[in-house]
Amino acid sequence: MKWLERAACTEEDPELFFPVGTTGPAARDTAAAKEVCAHCEVRVQCLAWALKAGEAAGVWGGTCAEERAALRRRTLWARSTRSARAAARSRCR
Repeated sequence: MKWLERAACTEEDPELFFPVGTTGPAARDTAAAKEVCAHCEVRVQCLAWALKAGEAAGVWGGTCAEERAALRRRTLWARSTRSARAAARSRCR
């Protein structure tokens, strides 16, 4: 995780990236954390790590837990659809 040394969040209060809840002050903290991520040079690496590690809490790579869960679902759906198409093609030959 050498990329972490270059992460913009290392200069911020860690609690900003782990708000409790999704409304009120927590929603403001999430938005502020995402703003930090938006200008971070390692945002892509951070998001990739969070998805691979299954990180469920906090803001990682500019995404909240719900957004990462949706990305995982879409990825799984895309993989299963590709697998089903490949299987159908191989049976049709």
